[in-house]
Amino acid sequence: MTLDALRLEVPDLIEDSESCSQRLVEQLAQTRQLPAEAALQALLSLLFRLNRSGMTLLERQRSLQNFSDEYRLQVAQLVPGQPPSALFVKLCGELAIGFKRLLLQMLQGRQPSRQHLAWCLYMAQYFLSQSMLRQYQLYQEPAPGQWRDSHLIYWLGEHEQCLDETVSAAFAPQPASTLRGLYQQLLLLALSNPFHLNDNEAPQLYAALAVHAALPRLLPWDEDDDAPGLLVDLSTALPCQPFEHLPRSPAHYLRRFELGALLVALNEPAPLQSASDQQLLERVRQHWLGRQQRRHERTAQEGECEMVVGLHAIHAQLLEQRPAHCTTRLLDGSPGGARLLCHLDQGAQLPVGQLVLLLPASGTPLLALIRWRHQNTQGLHLGLRYLKGLPRPVWLRRAPSAQTHPGVLQSTPVQGGGWHHGLWLPQGQFVEGENLWLQLHNVHNQTILPLPPANLTSAAVVRYPLRLA
Repeated sequence: MTLDALRLEVPDLIEDSESCSQRLVEQLAQTRQLPAEAALQALLSLLFRLNRSGMTLLERQRSLQNFSDEYRLQVAQLVPGQPPSALFVKLCGELAIGFKRLLLQMLQGRQPSRQHLAWCLYMAQYFLSQSMLRQYQLYQEPAPGQWRDSHLIYWLGEHEQCLDETVSAAFAPQPASTLRGLYQQLLLLALSNPFHLNDNEAPQLYAALAVHAALPRLLPWDEDDDAPGLLVDLSTALPCQPFEHLPRSPAHYLRRFELGALLVALNEPAPLQSASDQQLLERVRQHWLGRQQRRHERTAQEGECEMVVGLHAIHAQLLEQRPAHCTTRLLDGSPGGARLLCHLDQGAQLPVGQLVLLLPASGTPLLALIRWRHQNTQGLHLGLRYLKGLPRPVWLRRAPSAQTHPGVLQSTPVQGGGWHHGLWLPQGQFVEGENLWLQLHNVHNQTILPLPPANLTSAAVVRYPLRLA
């Protein structure tokens, strides 16, 4: 790879090269007086024009630093627990474009210092990573060009020997402090099966990876090394490929992603990391090792499908109370699950971990759990895991005459006689060891049971194994 091949994606400059930085500070101050959405739109319009205007290197650098400060203010205004707006994602992408253009100006001018170049490479990589992170948060696939640019920026840092220059950047969620760590933080996020994450877990995972992201190493390709692992091809628009895929690119584009030091570090005590961060890292690390979740081949299917969403609505449906249904289209299926296509406006009620009930045109209703989401121009794709067994409505009480709480009992026959039971309840409603009174539909007696440890949990529901006479 030569510098001639370093083709970062940046838009063409407009013919009018009049500097747009003269009144920039004043214009940015005016945007802060606007309502949130209008301020973001005005900020994006200013940055869009700046990125397509001819400017000196110093003008562009000062202007981008001002926009970075505005970006921090925008991040502080994001509502916790809510996905970012499309305008915010575009802002991240435009900031990445700005720093890529600044980087090209640096390379075309006189030789910059290693610290100055490291800072610019880091900022371009940071905003690329933020754009991709926010797209993952919205269950969207990043544009291929963003991966190509990310690989090229890493390669340039490697070529200029500034991968490990520390850069102080007070951003949130927390990024790694070096270009190597920042790039590998993004690789690890992409390898963590982000479409299987619960709502808003992507930023949490990104921040949790910051401390560990510099530990793995991208090693030169050795075709005689046949150990299993991950392959990074710096000439492609993909994050990583399993070693099972024979590389077609020249060896100087290829790197082996060695995770050994990271896996050791995750087994060591980390007192400064929260328990929820540690649990999240433990959950996703299996994906870094190439373990696939799908156990069954799926076959194409077509047809409309009615679906009841959420435990309370499922409880009502099983009681034949006819709650609201959600119409979806079945795309493919397997013995273990299915893929559905829904309208984008249904996404708010269909997070990863939601319990749903499929209502086939004929046959028994099927209980299922949403395992992943992906959003594109077709709509919202949902991956379901079937929960085999007969679903039945039940009621729970904390005392014989106390308020009732709805639940769903999943019952599966055991070979040789008897049943396995799983009790589905809303997340956080009851705690392990609590004594509850359970009543089945059309049964007047109540059964007292201590709630055992859960054997399946999600962001929305929890399943407890039960033994019933």
